[in-house]
Amino acid sequence: PQNMQAMIKQAQKMQEDMENLQAALDEKEHEISAGGGAVKVTIKGNREIIALTLDEDVVDPDDIETLQDLVIAAVNEAIKTVDKHNAEEMNKVTSGLNVPGMF
Repeated sequence: PQNMQAMIKQAQKMQEDMENLQAALDEKEHEISAGGGAVKVTIKGNREIIALTLDEDVVDPDDIETLQDLVIAAVNEAIKTVDKHNAEEMNKVTSGLNVPGMF
């Protein structure tokens, strides 16, 4: 029972650490670019896109498709970057522990 209480306290501390980290991760900003910097996306850790910048050279009325592809590539890369960063940071707190339903 004393060992069990220690485990429960440790789990509660870990959950608190995870909640604090998640709040910090949600606010962290990442800037990702595509097309050699022609399209830049700024995304927060909660996956909210807060800025999208287009280099004027990439805005060609006769080639909208390339611009669309670059925007999609930048947004997709931004989401992957956030997911990877968040998972790596969370793994530091949990030490790889994965108990379904616990957190």
